[in-house]
Amino acid sequence: MGRFARSWALAKASLDVLKSDKELLVFPLVSAVALVLVAASFVLPAFGLGLFARAGGDHGVPPAFVAWMFAFYLAQYFVMFFFNAALVGAAMMRLDGGDPTVRDGLRIAGRKWLPILGYAAIAATVGMVLRAIEERAGIIGRIVAGMIGVAWTLATFLTVPLLVARDVGPLEAVTESAALLKRTWGENLIGKGGIGMVFGLLMFAVLALGGLGAFVAASNGWMVLLVADLVLAGLAVLGLALVQAALSGIYSAALYRYATEGNAPAGFDGVLLRDAFQRKV
Repeated sequence: MGRFARSWALAKASLDVLKSDKELLVFPLVSAVALVLVAASFVLPAFGLGLFARAGGDHGVPPAFVAWMFAFYLAQYFVMFFFNAALVGAAMMRLDGGDPTVRDGLRIAGRKWLPILGYAAIAATVGMVLRAIEERAGIIGRIVAGMIGVAWTLATFLTVPLLVARDVGPLEAVTESAALLKRTWGENLIGKGGIGMVFGLLMFAVLALGGLGAFVAASNGWMVLLVADLVLAGLAVLGLALVQAALSGIYSAALYRYATEGNAPAGFDGVLLRDAFQRKV
């Protein structure tokens, strides 16, 4: 319970950082738009070339589809990691007492584009391997792939902060992130999982209320109210997703900063952090 309380205190402190610098929400918003554009640029040509039809044939998966899938994963991961690096970089400036702008975050990520691309290649390879396990081993494969995926997510949670804060390569960043997991295990798991759980419940509540409103409006023929209800519910879900993504980035930056330096970032309780991370000798 003590670790749970500390983790939530850290999450609340991260929320305070977000409240003081709402520009941090721009990064997940731009990332979401970019991901949609990247997906469209891959999926539409693939349909035109018939890659999906050939992949579902009796002759196995063609090499062209495998190459397309890897390139798609690589592009998607690069976009996600790039804007996450911009968010984390700006958050670190804020934790140091600065007043970062969106341009500051993008400039930080731009200086790290090559190691970010390398990390995206590693993540794309892991994604391809997990997909292969899911497809070839049935339900057991899906369970195993899911467990490996969770472990990978936890072990690499601090990879982006490492790439932002230090001059390291992607493989070294992944390895060191996994090593830091031993020091941040409880806060990593509870903080990241707790944030996801809370926002998942909020989104469920929004969708439930939106669905109820849509049902009432449709039953009474109130088409204007129906459209308004759906738009508001969609905007609420989008807003919650953006806040969750921004909060996760700030949380990872704060975890990394204290786990590696032992200094309490601005806005965080030094005693709380000291108790949360007992540094090993």
